[in-house]
Amino acid sequence: MHDGSESKVAGADAVVIVKRRKGIYVLPNLFTLAALFGGFYGIVMAMNGRYELACVGIFFAMVLDSLDGRVARMTNTQSAFGEQMDSLSDMVSFGAAPALISYIWALKELGRWGWIAAFVYCACAALRLARFNVNTAVVDKRYFQGLPSPAAAALVVGFIWLMTELGFNGIEAVWGISIAWITFGFALYAGLTMVTNVPFYSFKDVSMKKSVPFVVIVLIALGIAVINIDPPTVIFGLFVVYGLSGYVIYAVRKARGVQTSVISTSTDEPDERDLHM
Repeated sequence: MHDGSESKVAGADAVVIVKRRKGIYVLPNLFTLAALFGGFYGIVMAMNGRYELACVGIFFAMVLDSLDGRVARMTNTQSAFGEQMDSLSDMVSFGAAPALISYIWALKELGRWGWIAAFVYCACAALRLARFNVNTAVVDKRYFQGLPSPAAAALVVGFIWLMTELGFNGIEAVWGISIAWITFGFALYAGLTMVTNVPFYSFKDVSMKKSVPFVVIVLIALGIAVINIDPPTVIFGLFVVYGLSGYVIYAVRKARGVQTSVISTSTDEPDERDLHM
């Protein structure tokens, strides 16, 4: 067996070994790097007090993150390097960045409770991504195990974006409730839901290559138009619904006696030889 780094060309009297240079696929990793930039941009904008732009940076990263894997599969450029790069990018854009943005915007007003909430969210994002990387047997590819980290980030920064658009800041109150404590609740809910076994629909069974009725295209156009009416409100509302949908699916599966865990996770220790060279 060969590892793909060389190939043999058999001739009449000799065998010529052709070595292939190992490299990195550019196209999918460009999308991943752009998504990473979105997360970094969000952190920088939050440090400068530009919270609306910070939130837009995270949503920009979400769009690009949803494309890099599809581009890799469509161009047959999947690689182990790309998978690891994607996980590291997700940790920055959907783990560290939302935690820091929410802390700078509101959670710091809560003192110790604020940085605890930000850290819990960040730690849960790391745990969720690590668990995703060691999943060994996907029972049902239609579902994620736990809230996906991009959706969790959308809950946290979506709330910040909405409040900013409405003219509120993190030290004010809305409906008699401190915005900082509401942000605290969203950070804990999003973080802890990422590490649960609650199944969330993954949309992986939606194929872009299949033909669809004309009415589907019309509905997509209407959906885009509705989002453009008030992007912060509509997008945040959609992710709130998605963030609650997993618990509805969990309750229905539980009531029907269907297995609620959709993924088997490996507990084997990795071979650590050559890992620390």
